[in-house]
Amino acid sequence: MITIGVLALQGDVREHARALEAVGASAVPVRRLGELDAVDGLVLPGGESTTIDKLLRAFGLFEPLRERIAAGFPVYGSCAGMILLADRVLDSRADQRTLGGIDMTVRRNAFGRQVDSFEADVEVAGLAGGPFHAVFIRSPWVEEVGEGVEVLAAVGETARVVAVRQRALLATSFHPELGGDTRMHAEFARMVRGSRE
Repeated sequence: MITIGVLALQGDVREHARALEAVGASAVPVRRLGELDAVDGLVLPGGESTTIDKLLRAFGLFEPLRERIAAGFPVYGSCAGMILLADRVLDSRADQRTLGGIDMTVRRNAFGRQVDSFEADVEVAGLAGGPFHAVFIRSPWVEEVGEGVEVLAAVGETARVVAVRQRALLATSFHPELGGDTRMHAEFARMVRGSRE
């Protein structure tokens, strides 16, 4: 069995853990370096990206996690987690840092404020079973991607990119842990298993 950590500094930790358990992974909270050492992959949940950045540094996780990502450690980021995995961020604070790893530019809070939150059925490339019912809460979108990034989903008339994959990294601007559909978590678990082979 694989063990997948959920960064437990802010966000929907329990909801992600339940979804991971539902797809056959062991899910554990990660707050310290020793806990990071014990997992095969990691979920970066939603929340406030600048706050998570500060907490990662305060808990001594920022640089070790950044190094692991660069070395091929599997990570899935949803919403704020997508921002943290981006190499470039628009509309961020001047002191905000990201873990990076995905050659993309994201725009923070691109879909608007909390009152602009919405749900949509999204076609996700490679995900069997029909459209994915996605929940967007103060979500980013992807402005541009590099050559090595696979675009998995877009939404709206302007086809804003909302899901991507690069190597062992997966990111969505929506919150799959809130809708009851575990297919995104199953896909990440599959990626983690594949990284161990």
